[in-house]
Amino acid sequence: MEATLENLNLDIVHPLKLFDIAKSEKRFLYTLAPMVRYGKLAFRQTVHDYGTDLCWTPMILAKEFNRNRFARDSDLTISTNGPQPPTVVQFGANVPQELARASTLVAPYAGGVDLNCGCPQSWACAETLGAALMEKRELVRDMVIETREYLRRDGWGVGKERDVDNPKGRSVSVKIRVHKDLRKTMDFITTVLGPSQDRHIDWLTIHPRTRQTPSSTPINVEALEILTTTFGDKVPILLSGDVFALNSLPFTSPLLDPANTPTFTSKSITTDHIEKKKTQQSPLLNLPKLSGLMSARAILANPALYAGYDACPWEAVETFMSHLARAPLPFKLVQHHLSEMCAPGMGPNKNALLSKPERNAMLSCTNMVDLVDFLDEKAREKGYGDELGLRRVV
Repeated sequence: MEATLENLNLDIVHPLKLFDIAKSEKRFLYTLAPMVRYGKLAFRQTVHDYGTDLCWTPMILAKEFNRNRFARDSDLTISTNGPQPPTVVQFGANVPQELARASTLVAPYAGGVDLNCGCPQSWACAETLGAALMEKRELVRDMVIETREYLRRDGWGVGKERDVDNPKGRSVSVKIRVHKDLRKTMDFITTVLGPSQDRHIDWLTIHPRTRQTPSSTPINVEALEILTTTFGDKVPILLSGDVFALNSLPFTSPLLDPANTPTFTSKSITTDHIEKKKTQQSPLLNLPKLSGLMSARAILANPALYAGYDACPWEAVETFMSHLARAPLPFKLVQHHLSEMCAPGMGPNKNALLSKPERNAMLSCTNMVDLVDFLDEKAREKGYGDELGLRRVV
């Protein structure tokens, strides 16, 4: 965290410029969701290699980040030699000054900061963090205003579209859930968004489930339609939730033109099968004012999701392992990543790179050398890699 921009030679792109690029290509912006423990550098680099435009860090507690150097060193990982994916740092905070101070600390190393108003976990809500902030709209407004002011004082460009080409341009955004009474959500967004001529946030991410809704329940597409219709012309909006595969989204959009959405489907499940399943369902709602997609569970299982793969390809495993060589992770975390990637994914294609007994055997490895040897052996057995096993991706 003490390195200077000159030493790091970071080429940071304003996130809103990525929105513009995706729009010019007539597609959604593709993003990696903030996930506890799992959005570390090696994984961000891997998904970026497969078409993810913008990555979130795991949620970082602003108070601890401000006070603890160990927290700063462990929670924010950046690349000093190699690909540095466009990154947004997400904070958990409930005090304007805490969020603002933490944001100034990360501004040299990331394209923007994001306030978590969506985490439903009980520990977070008990501390008035995450989804608990959905009942504190004025506080959320004050936090983003204070953050913009602190960044401005430190010389960062927070003029939103006016600063997309400014090397010091930085974004401030919010990720939310919805209320059971959608009118409360609309009041929340209106308050946080502020005046249309100079809004308080660069974009908004909506997870259309309530704090109490389990992830096994489908997202509320009707609520998303209302919110994007109401606010989509005022602020770019990302969807978080049920982004399992590009060919099985629970809505339609002009940005889902098949000509602009590559799809790689394995032999076990055909496009005809997907289309037949769609025709058996009720008509899908059209969301023309949605700007982008955010994936969590599905991209954890399939880092190549945005490249059009409906199941994780073996080459994504090889890419991840190669990035690990330069950006190491705790061994147990590596095992969990690989277990997710080698298991059936969240989309309609349930092919798996390894069987359940093989995944259990992988989890029984006790060190990285044994793990690499195991993957080499499986690659040779299944014809995934080359004659030596895992391909080492440079």
